[in-house]
Amino acid sequence: MRTKEFSRRAMLKASSASALAGVFAAPLAAAPAPTAVDPTLIAAARKEGSLAFYTAMEIPIARALAARFQANYPGINVRVKRSGAERVFQRIGEEEEIRIHEVDVVCSTDAGHFVRWKRDGLLASYVPEDVARHFPPAQTDTDGMYATAFALLSPIGYNTNLVKPDEAPRSFADLLDPRWKGKIVKGRPDYSGTILTATFQIARELGWSYFEQLAQLQVTQVQSASEPPKKLAAGAAAVAADGSEPDLLLLRQQHAPVEPVYPSEGTPLVIAPSAVFRSAPSPNAARLFQSFLFSAEGQELLVRASALCSFHALVQERPGRRTLSSIKLMKSDPVAMEAQREEIKARYSRIFGQG
Repeated sequence: MRTKEFSRRAMLKASSASALAGVFAAPLAAAPAPTAVDPTLIAAARKEGSLAFYTAMEIPIARALAARFQANYPGINVRVKRSGAERVFQRIGEEEEIRIHEVDVVCSTDAGHFVRWKRDGLLASYVPEDVARHFPPAQTDTDGMYATAFALLSPIGYNTNLVKPDEAPRSFADLLDPRWKGKIVKGRPDYSGTILTATFQIARELGWSYFEQLAQLQVTQVQSASEPPKKLAAGAAAVAADGSEPDLLLLRQQHAPVEPVYPSEGTPLVIAPSAVFRSAPSPNAARLFQSFLFSAEGQELLVRASALCSFHALVQERPGRRTLSSIKLMKSDPVAMEAQREEIKARYSRIFGQG
């Protein structure tokens, strides 16, 4: 019976992964053999004593990961450096320019960053054992430079005290109804990797005319993907045009009056890879942390504490949330998104104004 349950779960994760098939950069060479955590790696990591984790994760979950890792491996401190994904990308670029290497491990909600970093030769090839054994091939770089640490959705949301369920928007097209004028909140792609990914996918599917029409409705602009759900919960907006589904689900669990809507056109899917930097000051601690992040323990923490989605075959979905396989998804395409990043930001700013 246990084998049957595992097979069904693996099949569901594989079907979800099909929306991402073929989206990582083309291989440069054969991927390295997977690396298991052993006493030699642990001892080398303890000798280094610390690592810097650059991430776009919300601070509570990033700190929870760091705390669990430090409990498992006493003597190795994790310095969490958290910001919006686009700010993380900018900071790393600035550090590279002046030859200051501080980042050991990076996890970003803009998967296009990893396409760029790989192309520029900034990533180390490292395949944790769990990635090789339990993750779909579609979620791993063919050269072993990075893999998908988690995924999330960017749906529509609404405040159930301000909007009746039968009157809530069911599609992106519904958001263009004049009755929502002055009642919509959304994030910005020049700060948030989640919002940049959503903007790219929506513009690809619906065209930029969608955003041009949306901008006529006096949309409230906020920075991060976590802010639209918080504005909804506070009653500061009736509808969110985008935002982080995990934040919506956690707020709903806390009895906030919020509800996600998975648009009929498809819901933007955001994948968040993680990688070890080639210039990592603490390369062994970085590899140990990367292995922990992709372990069943690390992935379970992401799912349970933050309602994120994991592609680890042994990690179950969080109770009370819809599976990715049951939702119509927009296709992730980090390669195309990386090529269009600056154009997306510039065009968005021309439509909605500077943030």
